[in-house]
Amino acid sequence: MASDKVKVAILMADYGHDPTGTAPTAEKSQAMKSMLKYCAETAVPFSEFKKAGWDITIFTENGSSPKCDKRMLEGWTQKLLGATQDAVSLYDDMTSTPEWQHASSWSSPTFDLSPFTLVFLPGGHEKGVRQVIDSRVVQTALGAFFPQTRKPSRKAVAAICHGVMALAEGKTAEGRSVLCDATTTALPGAMEGAAYHGTRLFLGDYYKTYGAGSESVEEFVRKKLDDDKVQYRNSLGLSPFVVKDEKYNYISGRFPPDAKLLADEVVALVGEISQAVN
Repeated sequence: MASDKVKVAILMADYGHDPTGTAPTAEKSQAMKSMLKYCAETAVPFSEFKKAGWDITIFTENGSSPKCDKRMLEGWTQKLLGATQDAVSLYDDMTSTPEWQHASSWSSPTFDLSPFTLVFLPGGHEKGVRQVIDSRVVQTALGAFFPQTRKPSRKAVAAICHGVMALAEGKTAEGRSVLCDATTTALPGAMEGAAYHGTRLFLGDYYKTYGAGSESVEEFVRKKLDDDKVQYRNSLGLSPFVVKDEKYNYISGRFPPDAKLLADEVVALVGEISQAVN
């Protein structure tokens, strides 16, 4: 492993990312159980990166401490859809860290991803996450960083769920998506649809980030690929599933149950590329 400490940038909106995990009830369908089983798209990778001894910097638009989706953490929605007590404790541990409490700004004139080894984009379907997905600043920064992960390289990117959507908005110098020639997964349209239709009577379009009738995350990401039939990898299974690209040091996941496997694979990848390049 290189002597230099691994530096991680986590790009987030001020509010709305998926925080932790849930224990679905037996009455929910299998698709709903999968979609609503929040096991930390944010907290689990953060925890694993900390265990690895990495130097983590949280970036939000103006440097405010991010707040994850409160519906997963409070009230009746927490009891029905949201986090278990163990998961809430994991979230509380994360939010008490100096990294979380002292975020940096991705709108600052000095914002620069080049010093970082890894860029991580967590997911979240609450509409607040559009702040980071739609940001021209973030799109430009990802457009500059992602090409640097082409193998062999000491740079890497990881994204899960709607985080893949944010990454797909990164633009190359030619104006194409940085994922145009990459292999990826993202939140499956079938799972997104199951969550939306299963909860719309009491949550409206909560599970549609860009509102009812908008295209799914899967549809959005597929359109960014040169050949989506080859490059887009999908699984509707309940077991953890991630995709590791062959051209780039890039790992993607679909939804919360993939978070632990994604974090483990990222830790392993960063260790491998650090040894290989040095």
